[in-house]
Amino acid sequence: MLGEELPGAIPEDARAHPLNPEPVRAGSYVLYWMQASQRGQWNHALDYAVAWANHLKVPAVCCFGLTSRFPGANLRHYQFMLEGLRETREVLRRRGIDFEVYPGEPPAVAERLGAFASMVVVDRGYLRIQRGWREDVARAMRCRCVEVETDVVVPLESASQKLGYSAAVLRPRVGALLSRSLVPPEEREPILESRGMIPPGIDLADPERALAALPIDRTVPPSPALQGGVSVGRGRLDDFLERDLPRYEEARNDPTADATSRLSPYLHFGQISALEVAMRARATGLPSAAAFLEELIVRRELARNYAWFNPWYDAYAGVPSWARRSLERHAEDRRPYLYSLADLDAARTHDPAWNAAQLEMRLTGRMHGYMRMYWGKKIIEWSPSPAQAFDVAVALNDRYQLDGRDPNGYAGISWCFGTHDRPWKERPVFGSVRYMNDKGLRRKFDVDAYVRRVEGFQAAARSPVRLIEDEAHGA
Repeated sequence: MLGEELPGAIPEDARAHPLNPEPVRAGSYVLYWMQASQRGQWNHALDYAVAWANHLKVPAVCCFGLTSRFPGANLRHYQFMLEGLRETREVLRRRGIDFEVYPGEPPAVAERLGAFASMVVVDRGYLRIQRGWREDVARAMRCRCVEVETDVVVPLESASQKLGYSAAVLRPRVGALLSRSLVPPEEREPILESRGMIPPGIDLADPERALAALPIDRTVPPSPALQGGVSVGRGRLDDFLERDLPRYEEARNDPTADATSRLSPYLHFGQISALEVAMRARATGLPSAAAFLEELIVRRELARNYAWFNPWYDAYAGVPSWARRSLERHAEDRRPYLYSLADLDAARTHDPAWNAAQLEMRLTGRMHGYMRMYWGKKIIEWSPSPAQAFDVAVALNDRYQLDGRDPNGYAGISWCFGTHDRPWKERPVFGSVRYMNDKGLRRKFDVDAYVRRVEGFQAAARSPVRLIEDEAHGA
C-alpha cells in the first residue's frame, strides 16, 4: 500500500529522521522543503526526495521560504544567500526539478505546498528557530515528514547522543565512523520532470532587486569581498586545495598569510557540502590535510553537537559551570579598559590589532579564525561583566559575519568563555579561563602588516555601515 514503506525501496540510514507518524499518501509530488542545505548537488535530502518521488512515480519539487525576520540577519546575509539560491534554482531546473523561493515564514510556505504532497522532506537545521520551524511543519502535515541531515560529514547522533564537553571526547567517535561516512550521496535523476507544477515565486535574476521589496534590516551593506553561490564556493575550494592546503598547518594562524579555506560562509548557507570539501581535501594526500579535516569535521561537528544538546548555546548560561563560577569570582576585578557596544562596534579601542579584526569583520563579512579568538577574549576583558561580554560578542558576530547565526559562531564565542576548554592558571578578570594577549599575536605574525592590510580594506570600502551608535541616535 502507498502509505507503507516497501522493504528495501528507500534505504533508511542514520541521516534520515521521520518527524511525524503520518503515512506516505497519494499526492501530486514529493516536496523537498529546502532551508539549510541550499544546493542542488551533494545533498542527501534532495536525493532522498528524488528517490521517493521515483519510487512513487511522481515528480519532485523544491521550495524555499524567505522570511524577512530571521534573528540577526540583514542585507549582507540576504544578498549572499539569494546569490546562491539563484544558482541553485538553475542547477535544479536543469535536473528537471522545479524550485521556487517564496516570501513568508518558512513553515507557512512548506505547509502550503505540502498540502498537495505525497510526503515532505526537509534538511536539518541545528538552531532553535530552525528546529521550531520543522516541528511546526511536521505537526501540520497530513503526510509523512522526514528530516535528512546533509550538512555534516558524520551524522550528529551517530557520533554522540549527548553534549560533548571537548573535542577529545568527540574525536575518537567521529574517527570510528569516518570510513563509512566519507561516501558521496547517490545522486538520483528524477524520472518525471516537474517544471511548472508549483506557482512562480520571487524573480531571482537580480537578487538586489528581489530584496528591495522585502522589509529587511539594511543597516549593513553586502560584502564587497565575498559573493554567494555554489560555483564561487567551489572556485574558492579549488584555490585552497592547490595553493593554501599545502601550507595550511604551519600558516593557518597567521591572518596575513591567507592560508585558511575561507569557505565558512558557503558552508553556513549550505551552498557547498562539508562532505564534498572533506573528500576532496583527503584525496590530495597532503600531510596538512589532517589538520584541515580536524577543523572541518571534528571542530565543526562539535559545534553542531553544542547547539543541538545545549538549549542555551547562544547565551552565557550555556557556558560550563566551572567557567562561569570562575569568571564570576572575578566579576568585580578592575578592568584595564571598559568599552561600550557602540565603541566596540566602531572599533574605537586602544588596541590596533583588535580594531583591525573588528573592521575586517565589519567591512568584509569575515574575520580570520585566530583573530576571532583574540577578539572574543578581549571583549571579556573590556566589559563590565562576563554575561554582558557574551551578549556583545553575539550581537557583533551575528550582525557582521556572513557565517554568523551559526553553531560554529556560538561555539566559538562560548569557547572564549571556557566551553570545550579546560581550566588554566588563575588570573584577574578571567579567573581560570584561558587568556590571550597581544604579545601572543606578535609571536605568531606581523601584527602591523595585518593592521595595514585592513586599513586598505577600509580605504576601498564604498558602502558605509550604519553603526549601532547611529541607530541609537536615530540617524
